[in-house]
Amino acid sequence: MDDVSWVLRPDAEAFLALLHDAFRYMEGRVDPPSSLHRMTAQQVRDFAADEVLLAILDKRGKPLACLFVTVHPDHLYLGKLAVHPSARGQGLARALLDWVEQEAHGWDAQYLELQTRVELTENHAYFARQGFAETGRTAHPGYDRPTSLTMTRRLPPR
Repeated sequence: MDDVSWVLRPDAEAFLALLHDAFRYMEGRVDPPSSLHRMTAQQVRDFAADEVLLAILDKRGKPLACLFVTVHPDHLYLGKLAVHPSARGQGLARALLDWVEQEAHGWDAQYLELQTRVELTENHAYFARQGFAETGRTAHPGYDRPTSLTMTRRLPPR
């Protein structure tokens, strides 16, 4: 398996294509539609410059999996965990989550947090197997029902 890399200057178009390929299964399943449809290559570049963009690349340098990590004072927010459909089942998502857990104490993080859409029950089950538990539900603007679950995983003390 390829190693996890911290990407500072991404091929933003390649990462955007990975996200679209990885999240295509959500189309027509989540309401409201994913914010990914509004994301631009420039936003990917900006994120990598300001936050942490992790990736697993193939031998040609093309991203197979990625994870966007936002550093907060007491936790790390995990967003846009994506694995290309052709690379699923190889442990790439787990490798990204393991890397974050190993490095989390360097940011003084006490826990990891993520959100997943209410409709994506397979994601809820996957993250529960990775040690995450539901800690809240939120609604997108204009919705009177929960549209996302917040899940957290406490990190062991140093």
